[in-house]
Amino acid sequence: MTSTFPSTRYRGSKVKLVDWLWDCLKTFGCESALDAFGGTGSVSYRFKQEGLKVTYNDLLPFNYQFGLAFVENDSIRLDEAVLSKLLEPRVDRVYPSWIQDTFSDIYYTEEENKWLDQTVTHLHEIDGQYTKALAFFALAQACLMKRPFNLFHRKNLYLRLRDVERSFGNKVSWDRPFPVCVRGFAKEANGAVFEGRQSCSATMLDASQVPGTFDLVYIDPPYMNATGSSTDYADLYHFLSGLLEYQSWSDRVDFRSKHRRMLRHKTAWTDKNQIHKAFDELFAAYPHSILAVSYRSDGIPSSEEMKDLLLRHRSKVTIHSYGQYTYALSTNQRSEELLFVAEP
Repeated sequence: MTSTFPSTRYRGSKVKLVDWLWDCLKTFGCESALDAFGGTGSVSYRFKQEGLKVTYNDLLPFNYQFGLAFVENDSIRLDEAVLSKLLEPRVDRVYPSWIQDTFSDIYYTEEENKWLDQTVTHLHEIDGQYTKALAFFALAQACLMKRPFNLFHRKNLYLRLRDVERSFGNKVSWDRPFPVCVRGFAKEANGAVFEGRQSCSATMLDASQVPGTFDLVYIDPPYMNATGSSTDYADLYHFLSGLLEYQSWSDRVDFRSKHRRMLRHKTAWTDKNQIHKAFDELFAAYPHSILAVSYRSDGIPSSEEMKDLLLRHRSKVTIHSYGQYTYALSTNQRSEELLFVAEP
């Protein structure tokens, strides 16, 4: 069976750019790679397909599950018995109602909220970290599919429910039953699992603190535009974090927000006054590796500043341009997709 990375509805995903990225990097003959901000795992997955010893890393717990499912996992798949136990209610069970009580009229219908409460209860009873990671992937993608803009950034269930003409979204997908969506993504997930030529792993650490030595370190940090506005993935996908950390969810919700986001924790990667230092420290953390930085031409730091930062730590920097590339939901039509490659 030929492995194929599953479809994903994730802002900033590099899934459509992985072949171009590999073309820029394949001549170095690297045997090992760290994907420091792994996200969906599409780049790690492409490196794994090429036979590299890959370490996927992401500090966000829900992203880490994707790394477990498709990078570290070599053989485990979801079978029908697991899916049935995940998706079907049990008449003898009394389920919690946290999602129903907390997120009424925010993201999903009351019936869907009830289904999510029972299903996430089943999810946390699954044995085996890879099986659970695959099940979480399928559930998470189903949750994204049924959301306007595939995000949890505002209270906007009404966009799904209004009987009006729409210029965006897919009402057919929004109205598709959750179990049908999950089964579809489970099938894709199973088709993505394959055994790499070398052992791969997934970690959940600060990007500058992953142990080991790597021929290549690939860096795709949260994007900060020229105005200082950054992409805070923890904020955009907080509901997925809650599903994964269901038992402690109530301790982390910001009840002052209309859409019940989680309490925010600012990092250097979302602070324009600290981001230059964050890059500098990250580059210094892997002094013997080739550094490959995915970037946008209009970001902070600027392209010129990024090159100068890399030259503090490496002797040669090459800049590859994919040209104009627009991510889903982006209104910026002029920014170029860049790859900085810095050699020792």
